[in-house]
Amino acid sequence: MATRARVRAPELVGKGGWLNTGDQQYTLADLRGRIVVLDFWTFCCVNCLHVLDELRELEEKHRDTLVIIGVHSPKFVHEAEHQAVVDAVERYEVHHPVLDDPELATWKQYAVRAWPTLVVIDPEGYVVAQHAGEGHAHAIEKLVEELEAEHTAKGTLRRGDGPYVAPEPVATHLRFPGKALLLPDGGFLVSDTTRHRLVEIEADGETVRRHLGTGERGFGDGGPDEARFSEPQGLAVLPDGRIAVADTVNHAIRALDLDTGATTTLAGTGRQWWQGSPTSGPAREVDLSSPWDVAWFAGRLWIAMAGVHQLWTYDPATGAVEVAAGTTNEGLVDGPAAEAWFAQPSGLATSADGERLWVADSETSALRYVERDGGGFVVRTAVGTGLFDFGHRDGAAGQALFQHPLGVAALPDGSVAVCDTYNHALRRYDPGSGEVTTLATDLREPSDAVLVDGDLVVVESARHRLTRLRLPEEAVRVAGRAHRTQRAATEIAPGTLRLDVVFQAPAGQKLDTRYGPSTRLLVSATPPELLAEGAGPGSDLFRELVLAEGVTEGVLHVSAMAASCDDDPANEYPACHVHQQDWGVPVRVSAEGTARLPLVLAGMDEQA
Repeated sequence: MATRARVRAPELVGKGGWLNTGDQQYTLADLRGRIVVLDFWTFCCVNCLHVLDELRELEEKHRDTLVIIGVHSPKFVHEAEHQAVVDAVERYEVHHPVLDDPELATWKQYAVRAWPTLVVIDPEGYVVAQHAGEGHAHAIEKLVEELEAEHTAKGTLRRGDGPYVAPEPVATHLRFPGKALLLPDGGFLVSDTTRHRLVEIEADGETVRRHLGTGERGFGDGGPDEARFSEPQGLAVLPDGRIAVADTVNHAIRALDLDTGATTTLAGTGRQWWQGSPTSGPAREVDLSSPWDVAWFAGRLWIAMAGVHQLWTYDPATGAVEVAAGTTNEGLVDGPAAEAWFAQPSGLATSADGERLWVADSETSALRYVERDGGGFVVRTAVGTGLFDFGHRDGAAGQALFQHPLGVAALPDGSVAVCDTYNHALRRYDPGSGEVTTLATDLREPSDAVLVDGDLVVVESARHRLTRLRLPEEAVRVAGRAHRTQRAATEIAPGTLRLDVVFQAPAGQKLDTRYGPSTRLLVSATPPELLAEGAGPGSDLFRELVLAEGVTEGVLHVSAMAASCDDDPANEYPACHVHQQDWGVPVRVSAEGTARLPLVLAGMDEQA
């Protein structure tokens, strides 16, 4: 086993306290003798949700030696609310202790720069590895096995039950429902997300007709008592009358026949899409990534592919899927569909006239839309400015603000209702006037809405119910609040900035150079004028950036990828792994700033 730098792990501090421990408070000393993995996450971040799923098998397999601790480190103001963290821990079935760190105290102590980040601490309390992004479960498992062997031999490994204490279950008809669909007879179909099923409900919005799916996390077709889902979300009617279901954590699109109650799979393999995977082809043979919503538009089923910041389509006539908009880069960039950037598109709705597809682009707190442009499509932004600006402010679209919206509903007059999820509000954007107003407040994490006889039925996800609202003749106007993410800006020196993405292949792996460069780096900035030189793509994981004079602050957008394969000369077909991470780094130019910006992509044996 390679010698590692001996760096003592900083203490775990969080003003919000501990969850999933039976009210017990913990320090690192209490965990001495166990292998600890810190998962720095925030519940808005789809990459963080991917990591939660990646860690489930590792957590179960090494339960007597390994303790995973989620360090919840908020981006949005809403995520700093303790009850919101409590809800998220239940919503996503987090089965390990979570430290609620609303002020980012532990984040700062560990010099974390991105969500998600994983830090491995050995049984003696030393940091031995750090990984940014997703896709590292394989490397961490190998490291855990090495640490188990090393510390068993030294006598410093302590086995036994961990500190996790499951909370008491709560009985409700729905549990953190995601999306809803109006049925032809006036009833509703609701994705009962946390319980991994669909629920058919009467027109009163309360009385349950039937459950569809076993209610156990899994991936299987069959009748209403056999089918299995994993955190289903969006719903849409297909031309043949079946219901398309965005089966989010299964990375699949399913089809429900309401007459028989049977579920089949339309698209996806059950595996998550990674860079280099096919982006078109027979739908059952192409990997998808966290489809969050679906809508019928322009003769196809459009899919909000939140996991890769794109929109895809499924064509029932050909049985094929393909990318329709987005580059996989995370951010807010308008233009031709193939060049646009999204950030976790999570809600879709087709306009009443069928000419626009409205998009709730959650991580940019934006309302976007897709429309035809000649023979193709173009993406435009109605409300929103980027990854780090959000709030609750009405008025002209250019200065209005949302906070992580997850749902949209097209209204008959051409306007659109926005489920402004983290503001607990229902908002309205009118393309005619260019104004944003507030329709209702005191909702609890609204995630979708459907139009019913002139009213809106809202999915109040964190109240586990459907709520019917009459559209007011005059909306409330909120002067509002503006926020920026509380991550501290990195002070950088004027002139030339050296960007280094630190990557070292995990133990037992090597860079895959069989088909050319195995690394990729893409750099841009908001505003674009921040960089005089250095923007664009390249194959090296370092870049000399020249900062423009006169621009004193902004955000550097960095996307890095590296491919590594198992280093076994005897294996003709070694398993390969893609390591990828996108960073949005707020920066401020100052004379005292640093001239080098290191970002850690994957495992390392030394500190950067």
